[in-house]
Amino acid sequence: MMAAAAVRGLLSGGRGSARVLSSVFRGLAPRLQGSSLHSSAARTGLHEFFDDPKNWGETTMKSGDLWTINHLRCKGSEDLHKLWYVLLKEKNMLMTLEQESKRQRVNKSMENLHTVVTEREDALRLLQTGQEKARPGDWRKDCFGDTTWHRFKEWPIPWYMNTRYQKQKFYALPYVDHYDRLKIEKQLRIEAKQKSAARDRQRKLEKRFPHIAKKS
Repeated sequence: MMAAAAVRGLLSGGRGSARVLSSVFRGLAPRLQGSSLHSSAARTGLHEFFDDPKNWGETTMKSGDLWTINHLRCKGSEDLHKLWYVLLKEKNMLMTLEQESKRQRVNKSMENLHTVVTEREDALRLLQTGQEKARPGDWRKDCFGDTTWHRFKEWPIPWYMNTRYQKQKFYALPYVDHYDRLKIEKQLRIEAKQKSAARDRQRKLEKRFPHIAKKS
């Protein structure tokens, strides 16, 4: 009530009171926090996902070679970070074009870049903690004799009280060794058969296209 009476007194006091009242209201009004307007360049739009209009309708297209692992190992972490987004942008652009060979080179470059970054992370982790994998674990055998990487995880109770963990088998019985050797022998035969088929296919291509074989 006292505040209402004070406001009525200011309103009835003339121009000076009105100026005082307006200044009071300006001080009580909440200040809006804003930021200046930011605008991107005109070229950063959906047009970046398409090729240059100058190249439309061209039958041949010049393109560079893929980024090999040896080249990427010479780059710094910041350069690899920038190159990843450049390749990602190029990959998105090639999704709208019929250039399968160039798309394969970009995909292979991204795979090589991921391999180099993983190598650096593994080297740093081995130097700091001595762990081989990002998640701690151990090489163990299952009941079939296959050696796999068992990743450790946290349990709410100790291992000697965990019946579910104790039921897991991390060993193979002796009678599995014979079948394990047969499995390895089968895998080696499959690899030898694939190499032989690749040599036969290469020999047939050289016989069919002798001029290309001489150039290579």
